[in-house]
Amino acid sequence: MGGGGGGGGGQMQQVAQEIEQMEQEVDAIDEEIERLREKQSDIDEAIEAIETLDSGSTVQVPLGGDAYIRATIEDIDEVVVSLGGGYSAEREQDGAVDTLETKKETLDDHISELQEEKAEVETEMEELEQQAQQMQQQQMQQMMQQQEQEDE
Repeated sequence: MGGGGGGGGGQMQQVAQEIEQMEQEVDAIDEEIERLREKQSDIDEAIEAIETLDSGSTVQVPLGGDAYIRATIEDIDEVVVSLGGGYSAEREQDGAVDTLETKKETLDDHISELQEEKAEVETEMEELEQQAQQMQQQQMQQMMQQQEQEDE
């Protein structure tokens, strides 16, 4: 009977490793969701700027490395918007906002997919945790039965 208990321990270890992998997967999904939400926040800021700025407004333009330069907007109807895949297009003010809103919706869809994936992983994880608890209880019962047999 002792050999059976050892096999259970190996199975227990395997379940524990699977649970740990799933926890890492959930963490990775959470990080990706957070990254996408930051992108959405950046898009919101861009939309707000496009809607509130006028030609002739002075803005700070990032140069990279946390360096900025003041610039004057010549024409707010000449907004260059990234379309993805390395492509950009010049849009007038409303068209730029529409393009950015579409990008935000795409991010929303991706976030929803990730949340569904996370829920599936969490459900699997809960099932494995229940399985691990049952295995633990069985091991305890076997140990108690062995103890009782040894005591007799």
